[in-house]
Amino acid sequence: MAKPRALIIDDEPDIRELLSMTLERMDIDCDTAADLAEAHRSLAENQYNLCLTDMKLPDGNGLDLVKHIQDNFNNLPVAVITAFGSMDIAIEAMKVGAFDFISKPIDLGNLRNLITKALASSEISDEDNIENATRLIGISDSIKNLIKSINKLARSQAPVYISGESGSGKELVARSIHELGPRKENEFVPVNCGAIPSELMESEFFGHKKGSFTGATHDKQGLFQAAEGGTLFLDEVADLPIDMQVKLLRAIQEKAIRPVGSQSEMKTDVRILCATHKNLEELVRQGDFRQDLFYRLNVIQLAVPPLRKRLDDLPLLIDNILTRIAEIHGMEKPKVSRGALKSLTEYEFPGNIRELENILERAFTLCDSDEITEDDLQLDASNAPVQRVGSASTNSGNHYQSSQNHNSIDEYLAEVEREIILETLENVRWNKTLAAKKLGISFRSLRYRLVKLGLGDEE
Repeated sequence: MAKPRALIIDDEPDIRELLSMTLERMDIDCDTAADLAEAHRSLAENQYNLCLTDMKLPDGNGLDLVKHIQDNFNNLPVAVITAFGSMDIAIEAMKVGAFDFISKPIDLGNLRNLITKALASSEISDEDNIENATRLIGISDSIKNLIKSINKLARSQAPVYISGESGSGKELVARSIHELGPRKENEFVPVNCGAIPSELMESEFFGHKKGSFTGATHDKQGLFQAAEGGTLFLDEVADLPIDMQVKLLRAIQEKAIRPVGSQSEMKTDVRILCATHKNLEELVRQGDFRQDLFYRLNVIQLAVPPLRKRLDDLPLLIDNILTRIAEIHGMEKPKVSRGALKSLTEYEFPGNIRELENILERAFTLCDSDEITEDDLQLDASNAPVQRVGSASTNSGNHYQSSQNHNSIDEYLAEVEREIILETLENVRWNKTLAAKKLGISFRSLRYRLVKLGLGDEE
C-alpha cells in the first residue's frame, strides 16, 4: 500500500522543516513549497492526500489556494496555518472549504490529531457516503440537497450550526455528519443544553476534581472528555446562560478545557455541532447570545426543512416508522388506508417528524385490524406534539432532561394502566382475548400495551 503524501506550503524554512519532520515520523512523504506558484506546480504534477498551507504567502493568500483546491481537488483536505489569535481568518478559511486550522506556535499534539483526521477524511468517497447515508429518509429535492451538504460537511472539521423547527430531525442530521466523517470510530455525544441546571453546567461540560465543591466525592469526566476524538452535539444551544457561553467559547477557540478544581488545562480534540429551533441571529441582536460565540459556532449553517415542506417523503417515512414500531413490539406492520394517507398529507405537522412518530404509534395501538384508518389517526387531537415516556420519539440520546420533562403524570397513568390490565388478566386467568373484550380494546391493542408496559406478550 502506497504511503500517503502531503504538500506543505510556507515561506518560512523552519516551519517547513518542522512540519516535514513531524509528518515523516508519521510515515508520510512530504513535498514543500515556499509560495503559491510553486504550490500550483506541485498540485498539477502530483497526487496528494493532505495539504498544509500558511495563510500569508509572498505571492498571495492561502485562502486563494483553499478555493483553488476546492474547485479542482475537492477530495483533498487542506488545513490552514494561522498566526496566533487570527481566529477570523481561520473561520473564513473553513467557510470556503478548509478542512481545519492550526495556529502558530504549532502544538505538535494538535498537529498530529489534525493530520490523522485529514488522512481519514481523504479516504472517504462521495459514493460511499451517499450509499451509507441511511439515517435520512426521503426522495424530495430538499432532502437530496441536505444529504449532499451532509456528505460534504462530514469531511470537514468545521463547526456546523443546524437550524430547524422542533422535531424536524436536527439530531439525526448531526449524527449523520458524525457517522459519515473521519470521527465515526469515536463517540457522538449529544446534550440538551437547556436541561442542565446552571449551577452544574461547568462541571457537566468540563468535568471536576474530587473535593472541588460540596458533593464532589470523586473525579468526574465532562462532556468534552466523553467526546474526545469524536463529536459533541450541543442541542438547544440558545439556552446556554451567558456566563457559560464565555467558557464554551474559550474551550472551542483554545481547544483546551480546565475541569472544575483543576490547576491545569487539558487539550481536547472534539468537533462541535450545535442546533436550536430558536432564531440565534435574533437572540444575538437582543443581547441574549454572544456574538463572538455565534460567529464561532456558525461557521457553516445547515437548515433542516420542516415536514410540511417535504411531503413527497411522507409515504417513505410512514413505512419506515411503522416498520420500526412493529419490529419493537414483535407484531405485523399494518397498512395505511387511502383516507388516512390523504389526511396525513393534508396535515400541517407543527411537531414535524417527531409528531408523525407519535401519531403513528398511537394509531398502531388503536387500530382493530391490519389497516390504520383515518379515525385511528385522531388528528383533531394532534394540534401539538404528543410526548410520552419511553416512546421512540423522545430525545433518548440527550444526557439530561429537566425535571419538567419527566412527564410524571404520564408515569402515574402508565402505572394505573398496568394495574388495571394486570387485574383484568388475573380475573380471566390470563385469557388475553377475553381480557381485551372486558377492557373494551382490540386484542392487537392489548398486545401492544403489554409490550409497552413491560409485561411481556408470550402466547
